[in-house]
Amino acid sequence: MKEVNMDPKYNPTEVEKNLYDKWLDEGVFKPSGNKNAKPYSIVIPPPNVTGKLHLGHAWDTAIQDTLIRLKRMQGYDTLYLPGMDHAGIATQAKVEAKLRDEGVDRHELGREKFVEQVWAWKDEYASTIKSQWGKLGLSLDYDRERFTLDEGLSKAVRKVFVQMYNEGLIYRGEYIINWDPQLQTALSDIEVLHQDDEGAFYHVRYPFADGSGEIEIATTRPETMFGDTAVAVNPSDERYKDLVGKELILPLTDRKIPIIADHHVDKDFGTGMVKITPAHDPNDFEVGNRHDLERINVMNDDGTMNERAGKYVGMDRFDARKALVKDLDTEGFLIKVEPMVHSVGHSERSGVQVEPRLSTQWFVKMKPLADTAIKNQSTDDKVNFVPDRFENTYRQWMENVHDWVISRQLWWGHRIPAWYHKETGEMYVGEEAPADIENWEQENDVLDTWFSSALWPFSTMGWPDVDSADYQRYFPTNTLVTGYDIIFFWVSRMIFQSLKFTNERPFENVVIHGLIRDENGKKMSKSLGNGIDPMDVIEKYGADALRWFLLNGSTPGQDTRFSYDKMDAAWNFINKIWNASRYVIMNLEDTPEPQDLPNMSQNDLTDDWILARLNETVGEVNDLFEKFEFGEVGRSMYNFIWNDFCDWYIEMSKATLNGDDEEAKAHKRYVLAYVLDQVLKLMHPIMPFVTEKIWLSMQYSGKSISLKEYPEVHSEFNNSDAISNMTTMIDLIKAIRKMRSDANAPLSNPVDIIIKPSDDETKKIIEENIEYVDRFGHPKELTISLDAKAPELAMTEVINGAEIYVPLAELINIDDEIKRQEDELAKVQADLDFVNKKLSNEKFVANAPEQVVAEQREKLASYEERKQKIEARIAQLKN
Repeated sequence: MKEVNMDPKYNPTEVEKNLYDKWLDEGVFKPSGNKNAKPYSIVIPPPNVTGKLHLGHAWDTAIQDTLIRLKRMQGYDTLYLPGMDHAGIATQAKVEAKLRDEGVDRHELGREKFVEQVWAWKDEYASTIKSQWGKLGLSLDYDRERFTLDEGLSKAVRKVFVQMYNEGLIYRGEYIINWDPQLQTALSDIEVLHQDDEGAFYHVRYPFADGSGEIEIATTRPETMFGDTAVAVNPSDERYKDLVGKELILPLTDRKIPIIADHHVDKDFGTGMVKITPAHDPNDFEVGNRHDLERINVMNDDGTMNERAGKYVGMDRFDARKALVKDLDTEGFLIKVEPMVHSVGHSERSGVQVEPRLSTQWFVKMKPLADTAIKNQSTDDKVNFVPDRFENTYRQWMENVHDWVISRQLWWGHRIPAWYHKETGEMYVGEEAPADIENWEQENDVLDTWFSSALWPFSTMGWPDVDSADYQRYFPTNTLVTGYDIIFFWVSRMIFQSLKFTNERPFENVVIHGLIRDENGKKMSKSLGNGIDPMDVIEKYGADALRWFLLNGSTPGQDTRFSYDKMDAAWNFINKIWNASRYVIMNLEDTPEPQDLPNMSQNDLTDDWILARLNETVGEVNDLFEKFEFGEVGRSMYNFIWNDFCDWYIEMSKATLNGDDEEAKAHKRYVLAYVLDQVLKLMHPIMPFVTEKIWLSMQYSGKSISLKEYPEVHSEFNNSDAISNMTTMIDLIKAIRKMRSDANAPLSNPVDIIIKPSDDETKKIIEENIEYVDRFGHPKELTISLDAKAPELAMTEVINGAEIYVPLAELINIDDEIKRQEDELAKVQADLDFVNKKLSNEKFVANAPEQVVAEQREKLASYEERKQKIEARIAQLKN
């Protein structure tokens, strides 16, 4: 046997050691530079520099890297571009928390020193993330690595901002926005998570200014009442038409507010009268605009009450609510408190209740951008969503989108390129600072993180330099892989910004996956303590096992559950491949690298069969990859590798390898080498490390398997007869093994075996492959006859095309054998009923492809034949 540098047992730590550095040193991940090759590019969804990668990142990138490795082997000129996101709010919050633990306040440091601290944080965590990319085996071209705050991307951001401002798509205005009082910054709508909170309707008396009575107002936020500037009724509400124009006294104050009529009011809800607080409610803001009402903001940035709140100034908003309600009750204004549970917005980042409040912010006018994006989905240049149901999710958001608040009250991020003249207050917006910069002061706010990451697919390629080689070659990109939870945040914004600034879609396909949950189906989170660090999984099982689990459990759009049982199964599969490969390589001797197809004229049945099954698998895998059906890819690979190649072909090859026919042995080695070569290449995109290690152990060439050609279908291998005949042999051997097992007759004990084929053709197949019956059935005496009779006391199995009897009178109980046959009859009857039901369905017969219907009819005939034979055998046993 040949000396092989492979451990007897698969050890992922040893296998994966040094291979990533080898790939980097050899430049395997760089684009090929072949201008005749079709380009294929993916830009990595940039992880935030806030910490380590989680399993969701691993899922994203395992799919992306699999696609890139596949396309590289298929001859494409591939680019997998790495990068990271500065993640404004999230990163600033992390660094502020770190500084607080050190007793440092960012305001004491000042903006410049604080930003230096954040850059240091970024460098530390970027290094961690890059090492994790390496652990996962991602074939990234690090020479092209980008960061959303690097100079090139900053230039793109400034250009986009200025152009949109000059076109009126970006404007500065006073509007109701979502405010995070803890982080003290504005939030966009999709950065607000709604959850049910306990609250109450507070019913309050508002007396008429003329002393003629009072009205009842219900509110969930009584602390905002100091911002009330009117009470509104519906103009069609007959109950209150005479009250419009009258004035009320705002409780606990001497301020008068009018009663106005506005269609915003739902006359059937509550009392049909609502207080209008233009500075603290988006709907009230619009009502206020229509009626020219004053906007009174009663809160500070940190959620405390300001001087407009009277005696409650300086109090936290919720403390002020309690104190105010108590005072309303004391002064006789409180009618009742009605407890209720209602949906309240919370900051995605800090978790605190969001405060709708008036603020001067920068906005993107979304309607024209959204209209273009929606219209594009009706063209050939549309973005293809996988699964396609997520296009509806995308469309619905675009059709109902609000203007996007893009300014953030932070120090970390792209500072808005607007300057204000220190003396005149004049505003200047430009890509570069004003020439006389000493007379100008730049806007303090930074841009929402998603503003820069929306440009990611083209800014990373060199845009706005449209002559950039990468932009010309690799944009638009081919596939984006991401979770359904950021369709609104990121996917939508990349699409409308790309259409706006490049007139092209940013990617051809967007493959949507779900969330990774724990084995109980719960979402993984730090608070629940059920998060799994992918690096811990890799340390125990290896990156290939993790990647196999992530790809094999991947149904587009669906969540998946992580479990260590699944990881054990993934490791076992790789160990199976490892051991089978080790055996094959040990037996190759001087077999040359299988660059040519095997000589089909020298094949036996097993050779024809394994090459035909390989061909079927290659065709399935290539087709399924194109459809992004990764779970089905895994199923097809697993069935072929574990069942066909390892369990049957390799075992059957031993009969030839242990024989004396040197020519047959040499051919068998070549077929083994060829199939193993194809298996390794087939698996490489998903399991890059172990396939590379085994490939190098074959010692054919030092060239990485990554640069070899991916398997293709060869018509020469198509052989349905070989598949059918081999299926007969496998079923025959399985039946013999089952009878031995049921009778507790180990293989070491030879037993008589009688085979009754249904026809001459089946008899010929069995006789031509009798060596496998001898090897796997170990008969004492073997009888193959069309006229064979079943012994009175024998184990019996019925397969398609044959009946098998094993006389074991001394080992079996006749009643047990009857019971076994009756159980088998019940299974066959269930199969028969299922097929009959299908074929009796007129719609199925009319609409299914002819081949599918024909296959079902063949199954029906086969099940009926087996049923008759089993019934006959039961009758024989009972007589």
